[in-house]
Amino acid sequence: MNVFFGISASSGIGTGKAFVIPEQEQRTIPRKGIKPEAVEKEWNRFIKARDSVSQEIQKNLEKINSSKEIDKVQQEIFETYALMLTDPVFMDELKKYLETSLLNVEFVLNFKAEEYADRLRNSGNDYLAERGRDICDIFGRVLNVLLNIHPFNIEDVPENSVIVATALNPSDTLVLSHKKIAGLALTEGGISSHVAILARNYRIPAIFSLPKVTHHVNTGDTVIIDARNAEFIICPDDNVIQDYSVKIAEEEEHARALSMFREKPAQTKDGVRLSILANIGIPEEAQLALEEGADGIGLFRTEFLFMSEALKGNIHINKAASEDIQFRAYKQVLETMGDRPVTIRTLDAGGDKIIKAVDVPGEAEKNPLMGLRAIRLSLHVPQLLKTQLRALYRASAYGNLKIMLPLITDKEQVLQTRSIADEVMKELSVEGIPYNKNVPIGIMVETAAAAITADCLAKVSDFFSIGTNDLTQYIIGVDRENSSVTPLYNEFHLAVLRMIQNTIDAAEAEGIPVSVCGEMASRLDSASILAGMGIRTLSMSGSQISAVKEMLSKITVNELRAISAKSLNNL
Repeated sequence: MNVFFGISASSGIGTGKAFVIPEQEQRTIPRKGIKPEAVEKEWNRFIKARDSVSQEIQKNLEKINSSKEIDKVQQEIFETYALMLTDPVFMDELKKYLETSLLNVEFVLNFKAEEYADRLRNSGNDYLAERGRDICDIFGRVLNVLLNIHPFNIEDVPENSVIVATALNPSDTLVLSHKKIAGLALTEGGISSHVAILARNYRIPAIFSLPKVTHHVNTGDTVIIDARNAEFIICPDDNVIQDYSVKIAEEEEHARALSMFREKPAQTKDGVRLSILANIGIPEEAQLALEEGADGIGLFRTEFLFMSEALKGNIHINKAASEDIQFRAYKQVLETMGDRPVTIRTLDAGGDKIIKAVDVPGEAEKNPLMGLRAIRLSLHVPQLLKTQLRALYRASAYGNLKIMLPLITDKEQVLQTRSIADEVMKELSVEGIPYNKNVPIGIMVETAAAAITADCLAKVSDFFSIGTNDLTQYIIGVDRENSSVTPLYNEFHLAVLRMIQNTIDAAEAEGIPVSVCGEMASRLDSASILAGMGIRTLSMSGSQISAVKEMLSKITVNELRAISAKSLNNL
């Protein structure tokens, strides 16, 4: 029996026979010189191969669209691929390089696709690295046609298998929707990848970052994937199999019980209502949040939209997301959520979230978490903020929008933003573009400065949302990404709890709503403390919503208050 540990990408427990997807055949890309008169012939070879792949993509789209329940995530994957295959700017750049280099089209295509994919892989951002995989996937298919390579067909995977692979290409994920897959065990992949999103969508247990896992398991081996603890067990003995049979039965029973809470309102045992919202990073997650029973979106992190813009437009230009691109994304989320509130945070770039765009400053800083980031960056480049606000106000006509400003430390930052918002609304009125004139503008309370001066900030803010992740590290001076000081990172530190309470009191005194959108909102122990302190709106990962609703249903407000009082008096 072997046990491997990785990173949980989709929680749950699965067991079955492993199906090891063979390593993709290594392409040998020939490099041959061609004569000028052969350029047109080479280009036609590329067009023919590209069209062949495009037709296959269209078949997959038709399969998705003909389904009774259209999967919007998979739909977008294939629609994006179809656009990439015909992007006019990239096609023009490709042909020009073919003409100037006078090299065979296989070499030219591989070189240009890898050139851009490498920039994304080396960005230092997991989300962008996954988008690099998208490029390699789709243009790799064109190369396979040109080189007459016939790779493994994912449709050959039997039902009830645990798929074991180095990686799963996004375009291969169609298999997840119509086959009963027991689990995914991958060496590569990120939790924000299409594969991870779909695994969570279909409740398929998934573990990524399993080192060289394909070298240690054979097709047909019995395996257990415990994504709750990020454990992958190969050839378990009878005792372990028996133990997990009990755990799986318990998990299935608990899942059935939790599923009842998706349609129920969140309320305490004595009937006090709370609002449970979802945190999302990309528009497609709004639908997943809705299915999990979210009352709305409490945090839409727009930085992922900026990071992925290069794939949404001209793939050779890495620029910040345009107004129209942002507008469409925000509109999609608002329309998905209907009348439910949607809080969209303005760009929170900088610090540990670097955006490789020519129009977004990204200079190296000695202490980036204290530097030009979030609202500071947006106000430093006001056109960046104005573009985003224009997109947000245009989208406001399609739903219940709230705008949230990150890393506020001074009321002047709020007033400056409001001034730009006023300018935007005047422009839209002149242009005859519909928008909601009464969009609330609130702030994230995630610094000691904001928490201490919450009474002042409440006078210029329409709402507060407490970001407990940054708030904790700033108050107690502990880098939450530094493993050397991990034991010191404590969201239950008395200083943190007192700052949260001070923020709640200031909001209540001014009569504005206050919520929590940090990790504390999603854990049962901390969510109970927050509710006892007076928080009535919690925003979290969609997968945690039912569990928090269940916890609240078993406890009274007085009991919650007693729990929080004990923590606040822990001197």
